[in-house]
Amino acid sequence: MPSTRDIRRRIKSIKNTAQITKAMQMVASAKMRKAQMSALAGRPYAQLMNEVLAAATAGAGEFTHPLMEKREVKRRGLLLITTDKGLCGALNTNLLRESARFDQTTLYICAGKKGAQFVARLKRDLAAEFTYRDTPAFAEARTISRFAQDLFLEGKVDQVDVAYNNFVSTLVQKPEVRTLLPLGEIKRLEADLTGESAGEALPQTEGQEYLFEPGSSEVLGSLLPHYLNYQVFQFLQEAKASEHSARMVAMKNATDNAKQIIKDLTLEYNKMRQASITNELLEITTAQMALG
Repeated sequence: MPSTRDIRRRIKSIKNTAQITKAMQMVASAKMRKAQMSALAGRPYAQLMNEVLAAATAGAGEFTHPLMEKREVKRRGLLLITTDKGLCGALNTNLLRESARFDQTTLYICAGKKGAQFVARLKRDLAAEFTYRDTPAFAEARTISRFAQDLFLEGKVDQVDVAYNNFVSTLVQKPEVRTLLPLGEIKRLEADLTGESAGEALPQTEGQEYLFEPGSSEVLGSLLPHYLNYQVFQFLQEAKASEHSARMVAMKNATDNAKQIIKDLTLEYNKMRQASITNELLEITTAQMALG
């Protein structure tokens, strides 16, 4: 049975841990709000790019592009977007469970150390490992996107999918697997960037017509790679918002659990201390009665 000294030590240790988890909760909360604001700030740009793509597609006729080439899938590539650090609950576990369903021939592109560790543990083929900051930069997304595009264009993979955590709310992060390459029709992809219905124009641009020089096909050919880069950028932002949300919730739960344990240990300590005092009083009373 632990002594009162042991219980005091445990209470002190758990209080120190609770201070750490509380600080991590506050940091994650601030980062989560920043990540959410970044994702929301990019939506008007995404919507405007959709309008331009739709207008260019309408004027391009039977447009084809190497990134839209559909072929028999002999080998897949998977862009796996995870976190660099842990302490974020089951966020990575749920996503890695989804990605584990891909067959042994899958070629992995990992953004985040946890994904690379997972691939190494399964002894799968890793094409490249990337890291990205708490506030993802477009240059980072462009580098990852171009690498995936090169794999597809060089014929090393016939399809590229992406697995990431989609931010739904502070308490809900949903692991999703979607096809990145080959690109489908632009109108079908239009809602992917904004999460809204295709065809809805911004109030500032509604009713405007676009004139493309030197032509719609040339402009569309230049926009498609940028479109992919922006998709990857949004996936990174979603992943970061999910990470900070999951970590905030995990640290809050850890802090609450620590407080409950401290409460239980304090109660146990007081009971033991009260029992010790009672025993001492009984011994004193017994001694007095024996002497009396």
